[in-house]
Amino acid sequence: MPNRPDPTAPARSGERTIHALPAGLAQLPWELPRVFLGLDGAPATPEGAATWILPVPYEATTSWGAGTRLGPRAVIDASRYIELFDHELDRDPSREGVYTFPALELARGDAARAMAELEDAFTKVLDAAAGRRVIMLGGEHSVSAPAILAHARRLPERLSVLQLDAHLDLRPSLDGSPFSHASAMGRVIDRIDLVTVGARGISGEEWAIAERRDNVTVITGEEVARGGDWIDRALEALGDPVYITFDVDFFDPALMPSTGTPEPGGGDWHTAMALLRRVFAERRVVGADVVEHAPIPGLSAPDFTVARLVYKMIGYWSGAGASR
Repeated sequence: MPNRPDPTAPARSGERTIHALPAGLAQLPWELPRVFLGLDGAPATPEGAATWILPVPYEATTSWGAGTRLGPRAVIDASRYIELFDHELDRDPSREGVYTFPALELARGDAARAMAELEDAFTKVLDAAAGRRVIMLGGEHSVSAPAILAHARRLPERLSVLQLDAHLDLRPSLDGSPFSHASAMGRVIDRIDLVTVGARGISGEEWAIAERRDNVTVITGEEVARGGDWIDRALEALGDPVYITFDVDFFDPALMPSTGTPEPGGGDWHTAMALLRRVFAERRVVGADVVEHAPIPGLSAPDFTVARLVYKMIGYWSGAGASR
């Protein structure tokens, strides 16, 4: 595979540098590092990378299928074997470097404390990033709220959130918890403008909330399926800057079965890319996450799909400055 070193050569390009090994052992034929894309050397260091990946394998409130805690590791493992050259972009986005943090472990058994820990941690990561791109890998969707709030608090402008999701996640609480994955957008809705694309599993309560709020735009899965100018409508509703939260159940279960609450009638790959390509080109994206991937043992295609999704986001994001 292209992001594996030739076993007969010392490196992909130049000398390989595996960090944290005893002196004199770095050039032995070790496996690819267990980091996003398997990068090593300067492009995989915090200082040398333009993109930082933050894995947050938190899972506490899933309401049907479980396993999202295993999502970040599965995505990272799959990413080590995807093609690094992007023919659509005619370049290799990995050359700008990608650093992968160790997984962030949050408090167990206390959702309020866990979310407070994550917001504090995310704020510190953004401070350290100094303008670098940060993409969070969840875990369940509840982790998006602290990341969104951390961005909203540091921005002088009002933040817009683009949510690709089968659900609105606007419930005030679920099963007695306001920190449920089904309440992720409900916890931030007073601080942001929300554009949700692909929703098709919607409670009456959430629909009523969305209809009475001027700062919520919903483009349902049925609208996406009909085609037309829905991407233009999404862009018109999005302000600037934008945070993107991508729940993988946006995709149809035929493409993405590995999620806890799949809904029929979801989006396809090219539809999602068409939207993301325009958002990164026409808006200032300040942060992103990909959540709710629950790997299925023996079924690797969804792991690769999510890894490729993250890499496409890196590619579109890294070229955004030249597009505007």
